Amino acid sequence: MVIVIALAASAAVGQTKNKPGPLTIKEQGSFFVGGEDKTITQPGFGPNAPPTSGEITVNQMYVQYQIPMKGDQHVPVVMVHGCCLSSKTWETTPDGRMGWSEYFVRKDRSVYLADQVSRARSGFDPTAFSEVRQGKVPADKMPTILDATHQVAWTVFRFGPKYGEAFADEQFPMQAMGELYKQMIPDLNSTLGPAPAATWKQMSALGAKLNGAILMGHSESGFFPEQAALIDPAGIKGNISIEMPCVTNFNASQLATLAKIPTLVMFGDHLGDVTGGPANWAQSFASCNTFVEQLKKAGGDAEMMHLPAMGIKGNSHMLMQDKNSDQLADLVIAWIDKHVEKKK
Repeated sequence: MVIVIALAASAAVGQTKNKPGPLTIKEQGSFFVGGEDKTITQPGFGPNAPPTSGEITVNQMYVQYQIPMKGDQHVPVVMVHGCCLSSKTWETTPDGRMGWSEYFVRKDRSVYLADQVSRARSGFDPTAFSEVRQGKVPADKMPTILDATHQVAWTVFRFGPKYGEAFADEQFPMQAMGELYKQMIPDLNSTLGPAPAATWKQMSALGAKLNGAILMGHSESGFFPEQAALIDPAGIKGNISIEMPCVTNFNASQLATLAKIPTLVMFGDHLGDVTGGPANWAQSFASCNTFVEQLKKAGGDAEMMHLPAMGIKGNSHMLMQDKNSDQLADLVIAWIDKHVEKKK
């Protein structure tokens, strides 16, 4: 099946128009990965209805995909979003430009966008909430739902030294900030088990389902590719980790497993220039430098791509949405071609 999508002009705020022509793809669709059934008892439907019992499916991961005409020539790429966001992260940018999902497809890469378990279109286990409502556990045991404010986003995403003030060289399209805020949604998986471990499991299963894939994580999910590989590395051909804290206390066996997978770690600019927020990016960067060196010592193919060190200045935490996002995508694709594709 061949699908030709004619692109309409976007009405997004401050759009920089780019019209590359119709997008021709072989296939697109969506599916769920994983999930398990469990029996629950919940209040009946209606004010006087008795409680009901039955089975529900929980912890399934939603995936949407596009396969280009030459997609079988390249390893598929799985993109997973960060905290308080969904797979919209990788789609059209807040100012209306082409997002990484479409850009990679136009570069003949099959792209799979996943919503983390307990976020957006993916499932979650509501038992903890039901038990509070039924009085089985006290109200103070209700799981927290994280909903990041505009102010928190500004500092965590490193748009400027303080809220409302942008860095002079800031690459994020600041005129479209309101469109980014619309992308931010309530986040359950920071406090609701078994997420994020459920997402690690489903990412690993997705790699196997695709007979090999590159896993790409960002921020909250930035280290998920590595965690997925420790569950089952068989379907993981490459790991791309973007802006997150890295784990550095793996044992020798775990490092040996991860060292077999080509790994790219990517960070933007101004890592130590924002204070007062919940994220310590300078510390995260240091931990990831340590991790990259650990992989190298274990015989792995690992690279730290620190953009300012490459002469690319001003990138925010949301570098896949920054004004130079196409340039950064090209860097990632070039790395894939050199470190993953040649090893197929």
